[in-house]
Amino acid sequence: MTDPLRTMIEFRKVQYRLADSRVLLEKLDLEVRQGETMALLGRSGSGKTTTLKLINRLLEPTGGDVVVEDRSTRDWDPVRLRRRIGYVIQDIGLFPHFTVARNVGLVPHLEGWSEARVRDRVDELLELAGLDPAEFRGRFPRELSGGQRQRVGVARALAADPPILLMDEPFGALDPLTRAEIQQEFVRLENRLKKTVVFVTHDIREALTVGTRITLLEAGRLAGVYSPQEFLSASDPLAAQYVGTLRVGKVARDS
Repeated sequence: MTDPLRTMIEFRKVQYRLADSRVLLEKLDLEVRQGETMALLGRSGSGKTTTLKLINRLLEPTGGDVVVEDRSTRDWDPVRLRRRIGYVIQDIGLFPHFTVARNVGLVPHLEGWSEARVRDRVDELLELAGLDPAEFRGRFPRELSGGQRQRVGVARALAADPPILLMDEPFGALDPLTRAEIQQEFVRLENRLKKTVVFVTHDIREALTVGTRITLLEAGRLAGVYSPQEFLSASDPLAAQYVGTLRVGKVARDS
């Protein structure tokens, strides 16, 4: 059972500075609650992916502290931390020489699950992802469409039942219709599973669709945290700019 008041991920005045002194993230204070989908919204270079990679220790903060499940990431063994966190990226990263079943079951196998348990988990997740196990478990990634590969990627990230899921523009390479379908499927899946999700996007429509809250980043700084409804009526000029893009198509058609 999820506790909506529990903080699963916390950034405490986090800074990330490159060796050449460029600052990619500056004094970020942010809490992600258990069971919510936090959409990180911002333009390229705003610090979204940097923020994401600090959660699973693909990057280390140069200042401040990142806390996951009440423990600083510096105190986690990186391997154990990453196995507690599912990770989905835009190019999916499926192993091309592995079948779908082997891709999805990779982490459970590493965790020492029995073959029968892994097989049952793979079939369960393929069904949740809208893929018939009998049809898809023996296929290779090259035999799948882009949307099917992305569904397999989500299934793989969930395979060991991690409490946290990180998603870095996962649907960005899909055509608009498939992307909209998978966004809705993801929302239904998250409503069922109640994982804690951090979802990177530069698309305001996607942030409003998948996010229970939206964190707006600009030039490595926190610009605001909103519910979708609050974002649409926010007086902050940057938020208003994003909302204005929703009207561009309508204005063009009406002019």
